[in-house]
Amino acid sequence: MRTAEIRKRWLDYFEAQGHAVVPSASLISPDPSTLFTIAGMVPFIPYMTAQQTPPWKRATSVQKCVRTLDIEDVGKTTRHGTFFQMNGNFSFGDYFKADAIRMAWDFLTGSLDDGRLGIDPDRLWVTVYHEDDEARQLWKDIVGLPDERIQGLGKKDNYWSTGQPGPAGPCSEIFYDRGAAYGPDGGPLIDEGGDRFVEIWNLVFMQYEIDEVKSKEEFRILGELENKNIDTGMGLERVAFLLQGKDNMYEIDEVFPVIEAAERLSGKKYGENREDDVRMRVVADHVRSSLMIIGDGVRPSNEGRGYVLRRLLRRSVRAMRLLGVDGLALPSLLPVSKDAMAPSYPELAAHFDQISAVAYAEEEAFRRTLVSGTTILDNAVTNLKRRAADQGGTGDRGLVLPGEAAFQLHDTYGFPIDLTLEMAAEQGVQVDEHAFRALMQEQRSRARADALAKRTGGADVAAYEALQKELTAPVEFLGYTRTDASVRVTGLLSGGVPAPAVTAPAEIEVILDRTPFYAEAGGQLADHGTIVLDAGATIEVDDVQRPVKGLSVHRGRLIEGTVALGDPGTAQIDTARRKAISRAHSATHMIHKALHELVGPDRTQAGSENAPSRIRFDFRSPSAVPASALSEIEERVNVRLADNLEVTDQLMPIAEAREAGAMALFGEKYGDVVRVVSIGDDWSRELCAGTHVQQTGQLGRVTLLGEASIGSGVRRVDALVGDGAYGFQAKEHALVGQLTGLLNTRAEELPDRVGSLVSRLKEAEKELAGLRQGQLLAAAGRLAAEAPRVGDVRVVAHDAGEAQADDLRALVLDVRGRLGEAEPVVAAAGGVSGGRPVVVVVTNAAARDAGYKAGDLVRAAAQTLGGGGGGKPDLAQGGGTDPAKLGEALAGIAESVRLAAVGA
Repeated sequence: MRTAEIRKRWLDYFEAQGHAVVPSASLISPDPSTLFTIAGMVPFIPYMTAQQTPPWKRATSVQKCVRTLDIEDVGKTTRHGTFFQMNGNFSFGDYFKADAIRMAWDFLTGSLDDGRLGIDPDRLWVTVYHEDDEARQLWKDIVGLPDERIQGLGKKDNYWSTGQPGPAGPCSEIFYDRGAAYGPDGGPLIDEGGDRFVEIWNLVFMQYEIDEVKSKEEFRILGELENKNIDTGMGLERVAFLLQGKDNMYEIDEVFPVIEAAERLSGKKYGENREDDVRMRVVADHVRSSLMIIGDGVRPSNEGRGYVLRRLLRRSVRAMRLLGVDGLALPSLLPVSKDAMAPSYPELAAHFDQISAVAYAEEEAFRRTLVSGTTILDNAVTNLKRRAADQGGTGDRGLVLPGEAAFQLHDTYGFPIDLTLEMAAEQGVQVDEHAFRALMQEQRSRARADALAKRTGGADVAAYEALQKELTAPVEFLGYTRTDASVRVTGLLSGGVPAPAVTAPAEIEVILDRTPFYAEAGGQLADHGTIVLDAGATIEVDDVQRPVKGLSVHRGRLIEGTVALGDPGTAQIDTARRKAISRAHSATHMIHKALHELVGPDRTQAGSENAPSRIRFDFRSPSAVPASALSEIEERVNVRLADNLEVTDQLMPIAEAREAGAMALFGEKYGDVVRVVSIGDDWSRELCAGTHVQQTGQLGRVTLLGEASIGSGVRRVDALVGDGAYGFQAKEHALVGQLTGLLNTRAEELPDRVGSLVSRLKEAEKELAGLRQGQLLAAAGRLAAEAPRVGDVRVVAHDAGEAQADDLRALVLDVRGRLGEAEPVVAAAGGVSGGRPVVVVVTNAAARDAGYKAGDLVRAAAQTLGGGGGGKPDLAQGGGTDPAKLGEALAGIAESVRLAAVGA
């Protein structure tokens, strides 16, 4: 029976039993303490714990889940997997133990023709909490199970709670007996490894309230719940491999096709070699998990969920390389996984273009990282073993790679620490993970300190926290509707230290009871302006930050008078700056919407900066946006701008905002009530706390300057708005006018005319390069004939002047060929290309036999030039930064040969 069929039978059965069919929640956990949905009951926890009122008495679902705590064990055992599906049926104060047991047994053992699973009842055992006599008796009365197939276990195995005070209760688990071939008889109590008796269903009876929770087994039962709940979970993959007659979850119909694809790519056969089997299982599991995680909106990154996804994808790619596949693997594997999963999740097929683009881009990026990182790691391990051998060590036992080396791999080359640990272990070497974590923490601390310094101006955050505690309410922001306001000074800092009063001139920080000034947040720069106090003091404000939540700190210069706590006055923002920034912010929303419309909804915002008349918009994308698409986005934005759409804002509960289709920044934290900014009613709708124009016509014009990569999977668009866009257009118009005058042509003919000139220039450069190369190679005969002997070695060290590296290489190879193999030959040539010196050295076989290696000679020359180089013993190349020392570097090569000859 196919997995999708088991899933369908489950939902059909429980729907017929009066359960509401609830679609799977996203893999992105609603619980901020966990990255992913890790169990089938997670979406129902608010109902179980009485935080919310359930909309149904009975519910059923097949929930997508991801667990990655045991990721290193995936493939090594047949029980560990990262993505799995949990079939669940739930009762909220409706049925309890008797009906839960009845329905579970009926679904498992009922006839296939009636939509059940048709499992042999004699293969099923159950466990109960050893003090739950009620459940034990119900299994006898309802099902007719004999005593010997009902086993009692303690709290560790058969008692559920959240780990916090609240609902809890005993469990009853159903096990499938696979037979004597998988282990001894005697039930789950005997088979601790779970190889013969496989747990397939867990029934949780939530009937008690507990407190004083010290551990899973230590708590106090307060009494029975007024409304008892049922939470059950049947592992879909486990039941699938049992019904499909397979040994494990990796061989079921939703997973094994990827293993078969890996077999075809690698030429290896599953089942013939344990190490290869482990790698194929890793690939099958991780490719499926990545498919599902990307499908739910996660993108590769170096933090949180994105890091988990990146790790899964990169482990897959590396496993394929270890199977001997050096080419791209995911384009052959991911579509197979999609085809296997689409019967249960048709949205995967609908969105596969976006999903695959993300995965394939990550593989491309990692392949580059893997080559460089593997080489560096191998060299580090080799050097570590060599040093140990030089110090008299034997074997690899106890060898530890320094944390600094692991940190360099991570920080410079993007090599994940998990991969470093894994690859080092394969070579019998440990990694000083503690030192690595310490260096990572130092780096994060520096980054946090820099960010905090921006918000706090270098002051101790404790000073702001103390000021915040003195406030009776958060600082009220009036800037959505006001550009000035009557205010009162409630806090004052000078030099980062609270002060009762400050006299001009001074750099100060001011807290007001309310403010029209927007504090920098959400990509929008802070307002500038003035605070004029009734007592005569004037403060020029050039920054506003929120060092702690609810506290807006105005930073600026006290240019006259004295300011004191409690002083009243007027705060006035720079309205021209505010309007320009608001135009930029509204334009950012419009660019984001147009990007979704014309490129794809997976191009989600990753950051922005909204400055006066200028935009920097970052978004997630696996590839560059074509210039044609960028032009279409610009055109779309300006068409909608000309429609003079109304821009509105509204406060609403976050659930309502999401239901209305409002876009939220992935990874951002939002409160229960959010501000929704809409453009054109429902054309663009985003959660946003920034300031905006009232009508899109007020933007004037938006000009996109271009886009570029700023990191793996993240692109950046730079744009101009309003005056900035008009100014850019005016400069472009002037430039076009100059060019048409210089080239004596019309504006519309400029591209063809410039293209023609560029082609002619390239042809001329090509011809000139050919002439230079001909002149250079013409000297080969003379250089060979005049090559002096240094000892027994014929040496050429020629300064070719302006020359490309390829030409120098051709020259020295020609010289070496002319001099033959009868005696040792060292030929070197140097030149200057693009203002930088370059040296190429070759040796013949006789010279190498005499100990002269091109790589050693070129490294010495490159050091003289202030650079580096290397290569093979027969040919090497180097360069530097000081062309004035080229003659000295070439002379050094000849001198090195002379000294070696004298020494011989």
